[in-house]
Amino acid sequence: MPNDTSFLDITLLGKEYRVACPPEQRGALLDAAGYVDGKMRDIAEKTRNNIAERIAVMAALNIAHEHLGLDQGIVAQHQKIESEIGLDMEALRRRISAMEAELDAVLKSQ
Repeated sequence: MPNDTSFLDITLLGKEYRVACPPEQRGALLDAAGYVDGKMRDIAEKTRNNIAERIAVMAALNIAHEHLGLDQGIVAQHQKIESEIGLDMEALRRRISAMEAELDAVLKSQ
């Protein structure tokens, strides 16, 4: 049985990664890698931070936030669910900020 998976080298924030990728998905993966790399570079520039792990986490959070907020109907639905289950988004944002500060402290102490 032939192996249909090949590998693709992508670059994120100047570092090269080799990832498994079926040939028919090569273009989509390159587009996704370009998007993620752009987000990471924006964050690195805005925060003047050069810690790749922190930049990657922030990029992932930003992309997830964009994804969840693409459709205003989805946002309204999320707000309704948040209200029904008693989710406090401001408290969640404060918690994320606190986690970022802790992450910064740990990475700076290494």
